[in-house]
Amino acid sequence: MFRPCRLRGLPWGAKGSRATTRILAPARQRAYHPTAPRWNARSDIREQRRPEKLEQSRSKEPHISQDASKDPTELDQITTLPNGVRVATEALPGPFSGVGVYLDAGSRYENDSLRGVSHIIDRLAFKSTSKRSADDMLESMESLGGNIQCASSRETLMYQSATFNAAVPSAVGILAETIQDPLITDEEVLQQLDTADYEINEIWSKPELILPELVHSAAYNGNTLGNPLLCPKERLGEITRSTIEAYRQTFFKPERMVVAYVGVKHEDAVKLTEQYFGDMKAPSQTILNATADSVSTPSIPHPSSYSSPGSSQADTNGILSKVPFLKNMSTSASQNAQVSNLTTSLTPPDGDLTAAAHYTGGFLSLPPIPPPANPALPRLSYIHLAFEALPISHNDIYALATLQTLLGGGGSFSAGGPGKGMYSRLYTNVLNQHGWVESCTAFNHSYTDSGLFGISASCMPGKVSQMLEVMCKELHALTLEHGFAALKEVEVARAKNQLRSSLLMNLESRMVELEDLGRQVQVHGAKVGVKEMCSIIEGLTVQDLRRVATQVVSGLVQNKGSGSGAPTVVLQEGEEEGRTLKPFQWSEIQERIARWHLGRH
Repeated sequence: MFRPCRLRGLPWGAKGSRATTRILAPARQRAYHPTAPRWNARSDIREQRRPEKLEQSRSKEPHISQDASKDPTELDQITTLPNGVRVATEALPGPFSGVGVYLDAGSRYENDSLRGVSHIIDRLAFKSTSKRSADDMLESMESLGGNIQCASSRETLMYQSATFNAAVPSAVGILAETIQDPLITDEEVLQQLDTADYEINEIWSKPELILPELVHSAAYNGNTLGNPLLCPKERLGEITRSTIEAYRQTFFKPERMVVAYVGVKHEDAVKLTEQYFGDMKAPSQTILNATADSVSTPSIPHPSSYSSPGSSQADTNGILSKVPFLKNMSTSASQNAQVSNLTTSLTPPDGDLTAAAHYTGGFLSLPPIPPPANPALPRLSYIHLAFEALPISHNDIYALATLQTLLGGGGSFSAGGPGKGMYSRLYTNVLNQHGWVESCTAFNHSYTDSGLFGISASCMPGKVSQMLEVMCKELHALTLEHGFAALKEVEVARAKNQLRSSLLMNLESRMVELEDLGRQVQVHGAKVGVKEMCSIIEGLTVQDLRRVATQVVSGLVQNKGSGSGAPTVVLQEGEEEGRTLKPFQWSEIQERIARWHLGRH
């Protein structure tokens, strides 16, 4: 399953052989929720906080304490097993329960030898194991009568299931089997590589799907968050069973794992986790070089590039060597972020796992889109404009989420109705004012140590330069203190209400509730209650939003990776019959953006 941007958890809890249990009081710091409003790449944003330790068991058996004075939605418990597996529960009753396993893995942590394996390994879930054939596994999953899935992203690998309450032990058993005891036969690997090949071709044929991926590649220029979420096409022929095993040895460790339950009593959840995951042992060290001979990677020809006034020399060995199909493409990077060619020499993973995301900014221009075979289909050009944004642990993440909701946007056609954002700025100021705009939407991707905020749009061919001007105008307006375009109380209140409504409605889903719990514990070692989230959102002011907007769109964000503050632009223009497209040069793009005082120059 193609799933963009997720989070990596930070391990919390006891060390050594003792299990620890915490009952988490509501947090007093700002945090955010991944499901509100499922913006763009299902980005997850949270507040990092260290919960108060209320009780610690000094025996090997976990001790569970209760607090009847708490609201049921705030009474979350976390236990760390002796081997490092964290067990988190939210025991709200209901006819369905959920269980999920969340691993600190994903494309962000892949080195050159493991490039693209995250995309393949989620497709190998729920196949044959040491105890069941693939057909038996499928039959067992169908008998659960619920929803079971696996998905990878930039910062996490998730195995999730929502089932009837009585089927929870069976669901945990299936998850444990596919995580710990998969056979991963050569036949299964080849089959999933063929499927991934088809999936890659389909996604690359749809600019609205592939451009958000390329925004990351340009923004982080081949490092960490810039690693391709999709397996590069050149790598499909090089990934083998040995490559998969090398990936598993690196990331499938108990200390990198959270097992989350919703609708299950904490005592029962701890017993189930001990039964199925308690015997997992963390290896003393990860040995990857043993598979180096079988994990070979091809050399990739580098496309032509150019430098332009106002920017440094384009990096010919950077992002384009990491993403497929990018031949004959114009590219420029704001900094010389050098990325080595793919190599068979496997480096120790620990250094890669702790590397900070370094935002570079940059520019990618894809080859023009040929006219569609069906003349009734629209001919469109696409452009994305992004700036480095705040990480999930930042106190201002709520304000940034509210700004994204306030900008809103969507397509040129909408059936309307309450809650669809028809009064958002991108609808009222862009879609309703410019008939040549097909879609215009704000996006916000948040990660553990960086993020991206900006606007994506599609328009008629030949209008890309005008579209960029409109996008810059809307982002600049967020920073104004006075005037007709400045932020107003009524629209800020509307955005806050819409954000809270979306958050609460999404949490009605058992799977969303499960993912929320697992991901928060994975990232922060704690869970922030929905009541506190809504309270913090309600407390935001116009001044808060203006201050955060100025910080982000002016390139003033200072994250751990010390980003450049420069803008990121990715575009693909549509061809028109009888008309020759004039390339939109990076120097001209930079000049237009600078006129609106956006980005750091």
